[in-house]
Amino acid sequence: MFNYMVEQRLDTTFHALADPTRRGMLATLALGEKSIGELAEPFSMSFAGAAKHVKVLEGAGLVARRKVGRNQLCRLNARPLAEADKWLRQWEQFWTIRLDRLEALIAEDQQKDIGGRE
Repeated sequence: MFNYMVEQRLDTTFHALADPTRRGMLATLALGEKSIGELAEPFSMSFAGAAKHVKVLEGAGLVARRKVGRNQLCRLNARPLAEADKWLRQWEQFWTIRLDRLEALIAEDQQKDIGGRE
């Protein structure tokens, strides 16, 4: 399945995604590069507060930061999201198989009920 390093990256990614502010920041970055101040603005938070969130996103590899003059510009790195998506898709298959099986059992049961009434 996945190796230990991938599992650690997934833990870090899901931890970063667990916070709604960080998810909002990622959504903003999906539209293009932004400064930390621009990321803070919609959340009415201080630069320091936004910088802490950016640091978590950066630690998860979801954000790359670069300095331009006095500004720190952030951009989205979606690669960790692709790993998370791959991991989630295995569970989608797991549940699809089981739900298909349940649907078949229900249909079979309903056919028995219809057959028994005639």
